[in-house]
Amino acid sequence: MPIKRKNRGRSKGKGSRGRSEYVFCAQCGKRIPADKAIKRVSWVPTVPGSIVKELEKQGTYVPKKRVVRYYCVSCAVFLGIVKIRARDERKELPEEMLLRRYKVK
Repeated sequence: MPIKRKNRGRSKGKGSRGRSEYVFCAQCGKRIPADKAIKRVSWVPTVPGSIVKELEKQGTYVPKKRVVRYYCVSCAVFLGIVKIRARDERKELPEEMLLRRYKVK
């Protein structure tokens, strides 16, 4: 069976053994390996948005906490976090591999 990606869609590394830890998708709740998940970090204020504007007008410091969200590939594409790139924008392959892959004669 042909292999679609050299790294199998993971960032685990070639020499690493065993499984990587699992995380849950923030959108659908699917359990996915941490090295395959798309990770997004955002800083969110600890108080509601309407109060934040008033406090910032007064010059008060508004504390923010770090929120890490993991997304599975399908949810990341659906939400527009990751874009599907055109064939010519993807990683360039040697010409003979392209000919074999797309059966261009």
